[in-house]
Amino acid sequence: MRWPAEPALGGWYTDEEHAAVIQVLTESADWRIGFRAKEHEVAFETAFAHYIGAREAVAVNGGGTGLDMVLECLKLRPGDEIISCAINFVGTHVSVLRRGAQLVVCEPDPLTLNIDPADAERVISPRTRAIVVTHMNGLAADLEALAAVAVRHPHPTHGPPVIIGDAARACGATYNGARVGGQGWASIFSFQSKKPMTTLGQGGMVTTNDPALAKRLRRLRSFGKNQDLGTNYKMTKAQAAVGLVQLRRLDAMNQARIDLARHRSAALRAALDSVGGAGGVLLPPEPGGFGHLYYRYNLLLPPSCAARERDEVIATLASRFGVGCIVADPPTYRTHPRIAEHLSGRRCPVADQVADRLFCPSLHPLMSPQDNSLIADAIAETLIETLDRPR
Repeated sequence: MRWPAEPALGGWYTDEEHAAVIQVLTESADWRIGFRAKEHEVAFETAFAHYIGAREAVAVNGGGTGLDMVLECLKLRPGDEIISCAINFVGTHVSVLRRGAQLVVCEPDPLTLNIDPADAERVISPRTRAIVVTHMNGLAADLEALAAVAVRHPHPTHGPPVIIGDAARACGATYNGARVGGQGWASIFSFQSKKPMTTLGQGGMVTTNDPALAKRLRRLRSFGKNQDLGTNYKMTKAQAAVGLVQLRRLDAMNQARIDLARHRSAALRAALDSVGGAGGVLLPPEPGGFGHLYYRYNLLLPPSCAARERDEVIATLASRFGVGCIVADPPTYRTHPRIAEHLSGRRCPVADQVADRLFCPSLHPLMSPQDNSLIADAIAETLIETLDRPR
């Protein structure tokens, strides 16, 4: 395929990252020094906290690990509930179930795909301990609205449910002028290979303004420091060194992606408007006050369409034009049987309907403007052809 559905590397590497790895390898060959990561880890954490605008940043070996650790710090009891949007990556919901909490899924906003604060308020209960907020595909969720929901519905023992941000796809995204990650109780970032920045394929960071939480997370990642029952969740020295380089270049890599996405949207809007809007195809939104990264370029077919038309569009783009697409993401109960079993048949009708119309064509910040234009033309041609056909 000419343009793969999911690029294997989210950003790109330069000679500076290569030099950082070589420097770590060279200095660590000295038996007096070795691969102890502390100096590089602290430097990366300090720079990341400053970049995000959070008081603390704790480096870990993966985004999933970070969420597991934060949920452990909630000290959940049987019957405690955690709310999360049904449209999500399965790892977010798996972390909730691993900690023994009751997962409560709620609806997305049908345009942004982010958690709908109104539906979160519909499902919140006196047993709710946290709202895990995934910033879908690089667009921040409405954190202020969700925090207000939490304040209106305090837990009888623990007070308002905490807001935990899953910012795996939103490193560098902004919300009301501030970078995502400085809000709520904690935010989790992933540096897995496909993410906006990557630390040699894996890695993660937890940001928080709560020093007590940061202190406990640092204990947990290092076998508990003789105070907790932790294990080895640490980031390596080479990962931290590369992370510092990637962080310095993150805004430039993000901007390249944003520019391509905006040009694509402009081209698609013009092409679809020329034929009457192709029945109401929804382009990825960028609401006022929200800085979208376009980690994935999500499109929605009109509400009159179903999965059959969406699958036809995806197949045509792949076979005729070499444009890969994925569905990011269907409700987790559709793809993970353990989540479906846990939910005992509970479903979210809006999430199901949106997921049937959702598809994400290939996008990468190193695409040339010419490639991006060809992809936009292919999408427009396919949409017009498919949606003009009688259904």
